[in-house]
Amino acid sequence: MAVFAEDILQAAEAAEVEIQEAVRTLDRIVDLNQWKVIEAFQSHQVSDFHFAGSTGYAYNDRGREVLDLVYADVFGAEAALVRPHFASGTHTISTALFGVLRPGDELLYITGRPYDTLHKVIGKPGDGTGSLADFGITYREMALTDEGEVDWAEVARALTPATKVIGIQRSRGYDWRSSFTVEQIGEMTAKVKEIAPDAVVFVDNCYGEFTEEMEPTQVGVDLMAGSLIKNPGGGIAETGGYICGRRDLVELAAYRLTAPGIGGEVGAMLGTTRGLYQGLFMAPHTVGQALKGSIFAAAVFERCGFRTKPAWQEQRTDLIQAVSFDGPEHLIAFVQGIQRAAAVDSHAVPEPWDMPGYEHPVIMAAGTFIQGGSLELSADAPIRAPYIGYMQGGLTYSHVKYGVLMALQSIRDRNLL
Repeated sequence: MAVFAEDILQAAEAAEVEIQEAVRTLDRIVDLNQWKVIEAFQSHQVSDFHFAGSTGYAYNDRGREVLDLVYADVFGAEAALVRPHFASGTHTISTALFGVLRPGDELLYITGRPYDTLHKVIGKPGDGTGSLADFGITYREMALTDEGEVDWAEVARALTPATKVIGIQRSRGYDWRSSFTVEQIGEMTAKVKEIAPDAVVFVDNCYGEFTEEMEPTQVGVDLMAGSLIKNPGGGIAETGGYICGRRDLVELAAYRLTAPGIGGEVGAMLGTTRGLYQGLFMAPHTVGQALKGSIFAAAVFERCGFRTKPAWQEQRTDLIQAVSFDGPEHLIAFVQGIQRAAAVDSHAVPEPWDMPGYEHPVIMAAGTFIQGGSLELSADAPIRAPYIGYMQGGLTYSHVKYGVLMALQSIRDRNLL
């Protein structure tokens, strides 16, 4: 058994007492989301024959078709496209954007600079990579105010007849800001529709699913995308992503995934269907375990003198727990401690490296059963000031607790605590 310093154990014990009411509130959200998923399964009479795999063109794959219907119901959307063929969240978001944008259109992000891996998707004119810019689609972004809110005066000035899609990133990404709640996203959507009624409101929902009682498509968002190796896969889905929202927009995204005129009518599931269904069933519970771990992590790190966002008592709207450190040594020790707590590859020692799609060296703790599975306990950070570590996931609360203690012990072992 790992041996932790007595003061770290005392901080953990005090934190667990402190967070009890926040955990009870979270349990109620888990219940509501679990019941919502079950009722969607029941409504579409999901049965074991829906779990069968398909090959070739996979015409009339009823399991695939019903899975789309179940997701649409769970997320309060007209339609959904749920496929193992999406390689990542970035691929899924890219498919949605390429599906609805055309040459001469503009994409305008109103929540600041999006996540690092989307920068290459957006691209620059003439970059020759097949980016949005390469196809004559322009891009602009509106910085948030100092209070972390949308600057509506600037947004109103920025809108032009070419502005086709308004982008909103729900999670904080690599920023020291609060993630946006579903209520806030609903308010943003309503304001966008007042200014530009025909604009498509798109939300990157990665890390946000099942953290609240409602999803962005239930408050007016036109199109939304996310990854199945994050929240909605429940730690079981081995790959994939989902796009949901207005039926016409989902269909355009399906045409981009396969080909115009074919869309979502084909696509062999190759034995993945059962895992996608079961992962969705497990997702509310597993997300709840990860969120309990995040609340605990914030409380313990705060007791040890670190700044956190969100603070332990603040509302949760995604999986990500940010912790601010004094320098790169603290940050690296934190991430390496999370890796030491893994069941898989705990012997590996992560080091900063130039990871594809990122603009700065990144260090990642990723001792996961599914490579890149962010619903599993993991942590990452760009090595740049301010030195912020981003922890997410945890299939069980006990694992997150173990990881937090190991991270603090790793920092202490280097005389940094």
